[in-house]
Amino acid sequence: MTIKEILSKGMIMLKGSNIESPKLKSRLLLQYILKKPRQYLIIYDNEEVGKKEQWEYFVNIEKLTNGVPLQHITHHQEFMKMDFFVNENVLIPRPDTEVLVEEVIKIAKNIKNPKILDLCTGSGAIAVSIAKNVPEAEIYGIDISQKAIDVAKKNAKELGTKVKFIKSNLFNKINDIKFDIIVSNPPYIKKAEINNLSQEVQKEPQIALDGGYDGLDFYRKITEQAIDFLKLGSYLCFEIGYDQKEEVLDIIKKHDNYGNTYCKKDLCGNDRIIITQVK
Repeated sequence: MTIKEILSKGMIMLKGSNIESPKLKSRLLLQYILKKPRQYLIIYDNEEVGKKEQWEYFVNIEKLTNGVPLQHITHHQEFMKMDFFVNENVLIPRPDTEVLVEEVIKIAKNIKNPKILDLCTGSGAIAVSIAKNVPEAEIYGIDISQKAIDVAKKNAKELGTKVKFIKSNLFNKINDIKFDIIVSNPPYIKKAEINNLSQEVQKEPQIALDGGYDGLDFYRKITEQAIDFLKLGSYLCFEIGYDQKEEVLDIIKKHDNYGNTYCKKDLCGNDRIIITQVK
């Protein structure tokens, strides 16, 4: 079979299983297997593909039809124009989270040698991206999962950044450190809604999705506990679900220690991040 024929068949199989973006995923998978860029697939679309590569391609197409995320096969996800390693032990970084990272970088660049803590770090995408853009910052990444910490350490090393990763249940292993910024993209899906998510998202670690009964468990815990680890005038920065703005603002308002709170939207116009400051 030629490149063109394989791509067409792969796309039809994905489309028949109602997989999102079948054409894109069909192409990205073949790029990964052939270790060739997109341009190669376009220019040499009549080139024959070897039997071994054909077999590998269609085995993985089958996985995609069963809801396995493409990133769990290729172990690749672009985020902040960098290539992050991902696997089934971490949440796949999403473009929406770049809004949070860009805002934190903007804030951090106005602080001399800032100390920054990334809670629920997962793949380390937030911490590593900040470290890359604010090299003078001292950055910590926290996650309850050792497997996630291992992935985050790999990304920090491969992308040439220094981040101190610690296995901890939120602040449990943080001793007497005061931060200029605490940032978090915590689990925020309502427990009852997890089974309604797409097959692909359900294949991601449940611990990274489950925000409790109302999806707000981690916002309550972090908002309450963070005050002991933040300097006067420092920042608490959250990613939120598209419909959680008012509920998270209410959680913050219950604490007298926070002020100057604001929200920003993502590229789709959804409320996506909330920033508040210790007063």
